[in-house]
Amino acid sequence: MKRVFSGLLIAGVATTCFAGVALAETYGKAVQQHCRADYKQYCGEYGLDTSALRVCMDRNGKKLSKNCVNALVKDGQVTQAEVNRRQ
Repeated sequence: MKRVFSGLLIAGVATTCFAGVALAETYGKAVQQHCRADYKQYCGEYGLDTSALRVCMDRNGKKLSKNCVNALVKDGQVTQAEVNRRQ
């Protein structure tokens, strides 16, 4: 019984740690500032730090403002090579 409880405890801690890592992945201040209007216009129905938001922003990439795209590149959310490929 003790062994089973220890295994459940370890699994619970591991799950909590991985969830914390996912939540810790946030956007930098420049992205928050320069992409606010783009987010509201194109993807406002999606929560921040969700995969759905990332898909939406990617789908609307050509419509995003230049300042937003530059902030996303500087924040490491997208590479300059990817931006250049889409132009």
